[in-house]
Amino acid sequence: MAALTLYLVRHPRPLIAPGVCYGQLDVAAEDPAPIVERLRRELPPGLPVWSSRLQRCRTLAEALQPAPRLDARLMEMNFGTWEGRPWDDIPRLELDAWAADIDGYAPPGGEAPRQLQQRVLAFVDELPAGAHLLVTHAGAIRVLLAAAAGETLAAALNRPAPAYGSLTRLDYSSGSR
Repeated sequence: MAALTLYLVRHPRPLIAPGVCYGQLDVAAEDPAPIVERLRRELPPGLPVWSSRLQRCRTLAEALQPAPRLDARLMEMNFGTWEGRPWDDIPRLELDAWAADIDGYAPPGGEAPRQLQQRVLAFVDELPAGAHLLVTHAGAIRVLLAAAAGETLAAALNRPAPAYGSLTRLDYSSGSR
């Protein structure tokens, strides 16, 4: 397998009240212009741009390239019935069940972090060799970094989330994907 370089960019800050669960909830985000200006200086020119379909990613991706490729596998974790609810309103028993099985528990109607990782890794496995820009979410970035480092999902999900608009480079050498 040939080498692959991923430039992972987290979307701009979403326009939603603090403390609300918003995994696949399609919310707008802050103006991507300052992020785009910085990224144009930091990124190699001509990268293919891939993006989550959610508007907080898509708007940034479209500002970087007029026709980014959209893929649902780059979306944030689906939190099911928790979507759009304040974290404080989610039943304590459900949050405790998730904490007891951080990578395997799926919120009602949603998906588990393990499922998120499987779909994101399936996307990466289909990419051709070379360099690619992925505009995505904290969850997707965390699970990619965990897989590359051989970490557990629990360890990855306990790390601080990448900053909004941040850029992370991930290099796979031949045969390491």
